[in-house]
Amino acid sequence: MIQWITQLFASHKTASDTPEVHEHQKNNMKSVSNKFLIVGLGNIGAEYVNTRHNIGFKVLDFLAKKESLAFETVKLGALAEYKFKGRTFFLLKPNTYMNLSGKAVKFWMDKENIPLENILVITDDLNLSFGTIRIKPKGSDGGHNGLKNINLILNTQNYTRFRFGISDQFKKGQQVDYVLGDWDEEEKSKLPERLELASEIIKSFGTAGLENTMTTFNGK
Repeated sequence: MIQWITQLFASHKTASDTPEVHEHQKNNMKSVSNKFLIVGLGNIGAEYVNTRHNIGFKVLDFLAKKESLAFETVKLGALAEYKFKGRTFFLLKPNTYMNLSGKAVKFWMDKENIPLENILVITDDLNLSFGTIRIKPKGSDGGHNGLKNINLILNTQNYTRFRFGISDQFKKGQQVDYVLGDWDEEEKSKLPERLELASEIIKSFGTAGLENTMTTFNGK
């Protein structure tokens, strides 16, 4: 009888003091990913290589050359894999043309199981003076067709974008010619330093985090 009462109390203590953890609770725990998708926006084709609108491609090309990386032609784009401080950066140049960039972003985000907070999209910005950097955790498309399509396909604006200023030094009605035009000589002379800075921003995003990266680089 005494043994039975002892077992009863022991069972009661185990049930109350050790909370049950259901399988779905385990699955909902947030995991930390060391994979990052860095998307440079641009248009494919030799005629676009040195245009202002292709700064996203140019940034990734600069980093790839600096780190001796090779881009491989893959589904919906060109991809290079960069490993740095325990992180893996997938550098993606969509081949869908600017207006359909979201399709490539969504495909590689899903394929590599990369969370939304680990995506960085590099784009040109007419509202910033040449070479000015602005990193934001979310925002509207600002009239940029690449961002507009990404917002549509991902069904959210809550992903990090890295805006590279190209200024707005064009006459009325000449915006398209300006963004699809080549850099002028003064801009070309300053680009290497700006591209070097952009490479550091990418690495910082993956290692130091978004907040620290914004604090360090915004406005530079």
